[in-house]
Amino acid sequence: MVSADLEWDYPEPHVIEHIALEEEADGYGHVNNSVYLQWLDQCVWDHCDAVEMSPRLCRELNRGFAATRHEIDYLRAAYPGNHVAIGNWVTLNDNRLRAERRFQIIRLSDGQILLRARSYYVCTDLTTGRPTRMPEIFKTGFKVLPNVARALE
Repeated sequence: MVSADLEWDYPEPHVIEHIALEEEADGYGHVNNSVYLQWLDQCVWDHCDAVEMSPRLCRELNRGFAATRHEIDYLRAAYPGNHVAIGNWVTLNDNRLRAERRFQIIRLSDGQILLRARSYYVCTDLTTGRPTRMPEIFKTGFKVLPNVARALE
């Protein structure tokens, strides 16, 4: 199964793929719950690079998004050797301070959804850590795609 053929919750996900590693497993032999959050984070950074919002640019702007909350629904376990697709969408950007992303992790071998998550972010000044208005480039780089907006209605 190819990630483009999967049943995503929303259209046009930004997708990365990963093969679960032995060292990502916990004592029960499945991927540790904390690892899923790392995968989501990797997907976010990959999306940032794809929309030309690299960490370097953010440092130059002295602006970034800080996570304020994560809601994660663990639906099924992943095991070492599982090939997974991690998809994410920007689902809210108020063009001032706040943004939201939603995520899915799907096992490629059987199309099973392993996880759904939602993360909330606030634009911050990287020096002070205080909330601050997002620069114009954050408004365009992290916009909600039209097809995603329609699917959210």
